[in-house]
Amino acid sequence: MSFSASLKGITWNHTRGYVPLVATAQRFEDLTGGVEIRWQKRSLKDFGDAPLEKLSEDVDLLVIDHPHIGHGAARQILEPLENHLPAAFLSELAAASVGRSFESYSFDGHLWASPIDAAAPVSSWRPDLMERSGIALPETFEEVLKLARRGLVAVPATPVDSLMHFFMICCALGEEPFVSADSVVSRETGVAALRKLRTLVDCSARECLVRNPIQTYREMVTGDRILYCPFAYGYSNYSRPGFAPRVLRFGNLVTMGGARMLRSTLGGAGLAISKRCANRSLAAAYVEFVSSSICQRGLYFDSGGQPGHRSAWENVRINTAANGFFASTLKTLDEAYLRPRYDGYMRFQDDAGSVVHKFLQQGGDCEEVMTRMEEVRRARK
Repeated sequence: MSFSASLKGITWNHTRGYVPLVATAQRFEDLTGGVEIRWQKRSLKDFGDAPLEKLSEDVDLLVIDHPHIGHGAARQILEPLENHLPAAFLSELAAASVGRSFESYSFDGHLWASPIDAAAPVSSWRPDLMERSGIALPETFEEVLKLARRGLVAVPATPVDSLMHFFMICCALGEEPFVSADSVVSRETGVAALRKLRTLVDCSARECLVRNPIQTYREMVTGDRILYCPFAYGYSNYSRPGFAPRVLRFGNLVTMGGARMLRSTLGGAGLAISKRCANRSLAAAYVEFVSSSICQRGLYFDSGGQPGHRSAWENVRINTAANGFFASTLKTLDEAYLRPRYDGYMRFQDDAGSVVHKFLQQGGDCEEVMTRMEEVRRARK
């Protein structure tokens, strides 16, 4: 078959990241009379870590993580979407944002990607095992530690996950990271956050240090040892019957040191257009199609996607199909912390994540860890 036009895109290798884009590409082809969009896959690690220059070399469309935005803007790797999408449509997307998802792709006066997927660390558990064991869901961080000491808890603690948890606990202790130009957080808050995170990881299986959220969920649905995960980037697929051997339930985060809920670190994914794209108007038409409320509430979710449009998160049909995943975690996403997006932040995230991970893995002095993180901060401004 000959196509009237052809585009290439790259996303990440999971049902949530790949299948809905293949499905929407096929529907877009049907609607446009033969526009082909071919999607490639990359690992979850490359999704978060790989430089945009490398990813955008031979593609027209990219699914990206918002902390890359400053880097991409400084090097003119991406095309500003407001140059191609109607202002009324962009206003509708902004109003329908899940938490600060829309804002996360806005930088230096431009919108660099459309928030087609919303996510943040949320809690999860095996409802069948919780019921069988007669264990109540923990409501506080201290109750999580009690479960962890019984060997019933898993938490993803790869370098990037460890750093995101560090940010989360700092927020819970009353201080957002990166308020100061020279430090990540105050020494007092940082040390306290490291100690709390280290306590949880020490109570958990050592395998946590090499598991990302997907690997954590796979462990939870294929074995009967782990009952609860206090925070991991949510994947609604695991709450849907038939996706995995067992179904997980998801909810908001526990409290720490009082009535205030832990404050998660925003994730998700945005759909961007490469500057190298020769047919930007066509690519923009696809971005608009995938981002629309109709697609997000319908084909995108039904194909395994985790929508970025608020109407999908509040939709009764979708919540019924996903065991309430969206309604049960929306508060966490609405309150999530937004990471910096300046040019150089990703190098900080890579290096600082390794610093925190090494501390969790090998131990050490919290004060020295904070000193090292401050050195990384100054070097990666």
